Amino acid sequence: MRSVGRKFLVAGKSGLNLTNGEDLDPFLAKYSGHELPVDLWQRIISQFDNNAVRKWASELGIETFVASSGKVFPSPINGTIKAAPLLRRWIERLRGMGVVFKTNHRWIGLDSNNILTFEHKDVTVTAQHDNVILALGGGSWPQTGSTGSWTEILGKHGIDITPLTSANCGWEVDWPESLLVDTEGLPLKNLLLTAGESTRRGELVITRYGLEGGPIYRLGPAIRSMGEPHIIIDFKPDMTTAELITRMGSVKRNFVREARRRLKLDPATCAILKHMPDRGPWKTVEQLAVEIKHCHIPLTRPRPIEEAISSAGGICWKELDEKLMIKKLPGIFVAGEMIDWEAPTGGYLLQACFATGTYVGGSALNSKFQTPNTK
Repeated sequence: MRSVGRKFLVAGKSGLNLTNGEDLDPFLAKYSGHELPVDLWQRIISQFDNNAVRKWASELGIETFVASSGKVFPSPINGTIKAAPLLRRWIERLRGMGVVFKTNHRWIGLDSNNILTFEHKDVTVTAQHDNVILALGGGSWPQTGSTGSWTEILGKHGIDITPLTSANCGWEVDWPESLLVDTEGLPLKNLLLTAGESTRRGELVITRYGLEGGPIYRLGPAIRSMGEPHIIIDFKPDMTTAELITRMGSVKRNFVREARRRLKLDPATCAILKHMPDRGPWKTVEQLAVEIKHCHIPLTRPRPIEEAISSAGGICWKELDEKLMIKKLPGIFVAGEMIDWEAPTGGYLLQACFATGTYVGGSALNSKFQTPNTK
């Protein structure tokens, strides 16, 4: 792209959640991935943890605060939390250290001597270095330059890569049109969602294509592991089935309408109970109460990776050594979302990118490896 840090600016649109104020043990529990090496991962995060991120921002003149949710944000400037001031000062510091930014270069190849090939203004450019760090991101937000095309380049060198897929994203549902007429854009509040053995509480929004919201983002790994993806919604998690039946009383008809009034169900919930196929018509209070506590919603697919907040998948851990260098390509190191790990929103994504970047920077700096033709 023409400028540096475009994906960082995208992260800042919602307030730039830099990290999270959690203690280390619950913090580390938020990460997952195929054969994620727990000890190595703990070492990576610990060496540049959430406190280190806050200190780094402070050294750039950007103070931070911990919100009630635990999320860490830059302190507001004129009442607004922005990413641009931090990015601008970060780039200024790097340039002052002698870093050279080559913008408008598209990486298109790598030969056996670690010579990198780029496209630049319709001209092919090659470069060779003592060490190379690839921090090319996953496949989400390709309009920022993070297209995931690196998977093809490294794949040609026999690097095993778990296919990139959407993470922290909405899921599609084949809603009946009659349901959408009543509910598109409406929230479903105070829910308990279950996918397999995992549960999350929170709020969802019904969209024309399916469901969006924090709980379903967090359940992404569990949903993707299912042969037939689905979620179970408990619309009244603070009440038992027996309590629902008692509150419904002696209702004999108009069950959903009466449930809206007596159980204080929101309009979107009522529409699901009324319009979802293969449900009802409800014949008893008991039947409806069970559905309210255990509503099965089949999902068809995650939203496209281009829309996702982040992506899952990436270079398999078996391909990397403890320095995060690619074993089959000595001198080539990787960081960030290129590696097969994933995390929920809430500061964990950027934290892992900062931590792996810092870790692999130290690895490359201390590496004595030199490419074959380097003098």
